[in-house]
Amino acid sequence: MVTWKTLAMNSMSIKDLLGLRRSPVAVTIVREVPTGLPRVSKQAPAGCAYWKLAAAGEVFYATADDHFGCPIGAHVLGLSLPAEPAQQLSTMLEMMQALDYLQPAAAEQIPRWQQPWAAVVYAPVEHATGTPDVVIHLGQARQMMLLVEAVQRAGVPLLPLAGRPACAMVPAVAQSGSAVSNLGCIGNRVYTELGDDEFYVAIPGGRLTEVAQALPQTCHANRELETYHRGRAPLQLVKV
Repeated sequence: MVTWKTLAMNSMSIKDLLGLRRSPVAVTIVREVPTGLPRVSKQAPAGCAYWKLAAAGEVFYATADDHFGCPIGAHVLGLSLPAEPAQQLSTMLEMMQALDYLQPAAAEQIPRWQQPWAAVVYAPVEHATGTPDVVIHLGQARQMMLLVEAVQRAGVPLLPLAGRPACAMVPAVAQSGSAVSNLGCIGNRVYTELGDDEFYVAIPGGRLTEVAQALPQTCHANRELETYHRGRAPLQLVKV
């Protein structure tokens, strides 16, 4: 059985081995409002903005009302939208379709959370209590390359590379039991200040220990292969 202490140790191992500058974010969707945790102090314009707070070290929960600032994010979390957010969602989808950014058929295929819930708990994963539904890692391409290889080494199924909307990785990972690499979307990059050279790898919380155990050998193998390939680099022939 994976305890939260084991999970915290493994998450720190992943952070340290990869040299991540921000903590992975634990996302846990719960059926009762948690006691002993603060509620987020104000509604964010996007649910993914809460990832930024958690990655910086804050532990808190957010209710459905706290997610209505982002109609697409609320839709992804399976919420029934009140009139104003529902109108905002309709307007936003119309704008996306007018820009030829999103086709109606694609909108219908966006993953959604299917079960009722009362709150979402966000935390840096080393401070999570219990096993989160999803752990979101963010880093540079080389770091995420190593993490994806560790995911594969651990035998965790890997969904195809995904993008918009970035928040859809939460229901996609939680409901499939698979990991996913996600390039983010323009809204996510604005609200989280994700770097141009960064993207996400999201892993089911229950599989994090296996991935952490696979990561040291993955990193070692890549170091050895890098030395090998750098030794061969001078052999390249340059055509003039």
